[in-house]
Amino acid sequence: MRITVLLAENGRQFTVDVGSKNHLKDLKAKCASLSGVPTDRIHLAHRGNPLTDLKATVGKLIRNGGVVDMTVLRAGTSDDKTVECIIPHFGRSGNKQVPHKGANIRPNASSQIMYEDAKYIRRLLIANPDQLALMGQNNRRLADAMATGSVGEFAKVMMSQLTERKKKSELLEKLATSKAFDAKSQKRIAKEILNANIDSNLEAALEYNPELFGSVFMLYIDCKVNGYPVKAFVDSGAQTTIITVNCAKKCDIMRLVDTRWAGIAKGVGVQKIVGRAHLVSLQIENDFLTTSFSVLDGQPMDMLLGLDLLRRYQCAIDLANNVLIIGTTGTKTPFLPERKAPGNKKRSNKRNLYNCEQNELNFRGDDVMSLSS
Repeated sequence: MRITVLLAENGRQFTVDVGSKNHLKDLKAKCASLSGVPTDRIHLAHRGNPLTDLKATVGKLIRNGGVVDMTVLRAGTSDDKTVECIIPHFGRSGNKQVPHKGANIRPNASSQIMYEDAKYIRRLLIANPDQLALMGQNNRRLADAMATGSVGEFAKVMMSQLTERKKKSELLEKLATSKAFDAKSQKRIAKEILNANIDSNLEAALEYNPELFGSVFMLYIDCKVNGYPVKAFVDSGAQTTIITVNCAKKCDIMRLVDTRWAGIAKGVGVQKIVGRAHLVSLQIENDFLTTSFSVLDGQPMDMLLGLDLLRRYQCAIDLANNVLIIGTTGTKTPFLPERKAPGNKKRSNKRNLYNCEQNELNFRGDDVMSLSS
């Protein structure tokens, strides 16, 4: 008989050929040889029910073409207690069996159980920094819910993902037993192959180029507009140099704005152009330059140095030395470090995913009730 094994961590799958009279330990051994994971770290479940009796025959536990969920246990963890097993299946909370993948979950009846279990899982994750970091890479939705500090939000996301995994498992079982040349089955198989290729590409990127998933910090410099200090964003992809209404007021140049140049700026989104200041003094280090500004309303960055200014003064962005070079004078000005750039306070005040233990919440009735909505 042929069984499809679905990896809980990344959604990948593989098939195993095993005899119906073989024991469960033989199935785990084949899963170990195909996945490279030791048998003592493999946990198997079928339709949400954990498979723990190693002496039971495969034919009695699983039908031909069935789907088995496989989770990888943390080293030194038994088959009954594991962070990795709990995340996709909700696992156990104390001695209570809580909803797991494949169960018919009724939110109204089990919301308090899910809430308590979510608190338990959060504590397990907090106690395992490696798993917490791994969840930040592989399960962004759950990581974001963890970062909110709300156990209710964390439980809702887990519930949603559990339901999605149940649907995928049922679909795989249907595909395994469907007619080979059925048009709908072929489309579904093609979609599964496409998704598998995408997942494989993602895993390769995470393994060999993890830096691609980090946020890229933008380029800012210190300058002065009309004698007032401003932190300017250097953007060679912008056609014109831009300043916001608020920044223009602070720099006392709104009196120079020509409203006949009002209009709409279109790019990534649409913004209103209030007008244009045709000739304004701009100081970078000891160089005094002149430029024009398009004044925008609603622009998130105070000031943006566009391609018009960069070309006029033959500026070069030197990322190797982290400086902006004014080509006409040879002046170099360093790009600001992240701690000095605009918006740094907002980023630093954002709740840290890895400090969630400082925000452990007490039971709140409103969070429990929100699970039913």
